[in-house]
Amino acid sequence: MGRSCFPRCKLTRIMGFLQIILGGMVILVSILSLVRFYYAGFFFNNSDLCHSFYNSKEVFEGFDTKSLSARVEEVLEKFETLQAKLETKSQEMEKDKAIILDKKYLEEEILKPLHASNVALRLIRLPKSEGIRNDSAIKEDPLINFFITEEIRKYITPKENREEVKLNAFGSERVYNTIGHACVLHKKDLEQYMDYDIGSYCDDDWNLAQKLMLNGCDPLPRRRCLTRASKVYQKPYPINESLWKLPDDRNVRWGNYQCRNFHCLSSKNPKRGYSKCVGCFEMEREKLKWVTNSSVLADFQITDVLSIKPGEIRIGLDFGIGTGTFAARMREHNVTIVTTALNLGAPFNEMIALRGLIPLYVTLNQRLPLFDNTMDLIHTGGFLDGWIDLLLLDFVLYDWDRILRPGGLLWIDRFFCSKKDLDDYVYMFLQLRYKKHKWAISPKSKDEVYLSALLEKPPRAI
Repeated sequence: MGRSCFPRCKLTRIMGFLQIILGGMVILVSILSLVRFYYAGFFFNNSDLCHSFYNSKEVFEGFDTKSLSARVEEVLEKFETLQAKLETKSQEMEKDKAIILDKKYLEEEILKPLHASNVALRLIRLPKSEGIRNDSAIKEDPLINFFITEEIRKYITPKENREEVKLNAFGSERVYNTIGHACVLHKKDLEQYMDYDIGSYCDDDWNLAQKLMLNGCDPLPRRRCLTRASKVYQKPYPINESLWKLPDDRNVRWGNYQCRNFHCLSSKNPKRGYSKCVGCFEMEREKLKWVTNSSVLADFQITDVLSIKPGEIRIGLDFGIGTGTFAARMREHNVTIVTTALNLGAPFNEMIALRGLIPLYVTLNQRLPLFDNTMDLIHTGGFLDGWIDLLLLDFVLYDWDRILRPGGLLWIDRFFCSKKDLDDYVYMFLQLRYKKHKWAISPKSKDEVYLSALLEKPPRAI
């Protein structure tokens, strides 16, 4: 009697069922994949999809993945550097049989960088769809992922109004803090500037801040640390005395200057640390400006200028490098002048303020923080001269025109340039069709000339 085929038939049947099931699953997965590609636009001309396949789209839905990758790399480099330091220190300890690690080294070289790196890693966050208002659909600013320092990220993140307030005093739903676009080009310097402990004293790093400003990183972000002042700060002199007297040396932090007192800044000292505004820290010499007769035809007196618009000149701007002498002299005529200043080798801002005058800490790069048609007078001298590019001068003059009121005066004081460039600069000053009240050209040297002018802005009624 032959053997039964039941076990073999049963096994064959089971294998057949498995093949049918697996084949069905393959077909189902294939259909689902085709449907997914269809809805993703794979069979259509979808440029975004092509960009994603070829890695040319670096920003996806408002999120800068390239900057995120760069930030992760920087954080990893910090950890690698820290690890190398620890290994080196460990080897030194083995050689010297050291037991106790120096406390300052531990805090400054290990604990602080380790804490900063941990904070930086925790701040790397992906964009989230939840928590965004339906009426605003805010996307994260790509700049947030460009910087590592926590304070910069917190500063540039848009600040929402409180939930119960839909619109703030400015009529907007949120506040955008500003930094100059050139800050991206000076990332390390800006992160150093913003690396501090909240609520503690700031580093004495105003020169780093000024370097950033002069390189176009302006305006700088606000900081949440306490500004250092002189440890022996004294009460300023009374206003009638302070206008024409050198301030107390103890009221200035001299750490970042070549000089350590105001007398050192004398024009007789060749190592005083600054080159512009020769003699502007010598009060007896400054007292003679704009009030005494001069042999130079380009020198105008303040009384002659004010007599052109009697009673109309009340507020103005002095744009240049100096210690506020023009503002001090105008104050004696009841005219309030704001003086722009940078601390280029000497404490110009502190000097102006200690004289009881108003310093405005701005660069030539920045749009003036004054509203349109508000100033009665703009005076410039000692700074703008033949070094300035004509296109830059064009932007500056139009900004001055913006803040100068109709009928206001533009006083160009001792602008000097080479004789061959004079026609170009004359055209720049006259292109806005201001009325001429005074105009004088006098020789400065064999190849250079002075130009002084007093011009009145036309009404331009529309």
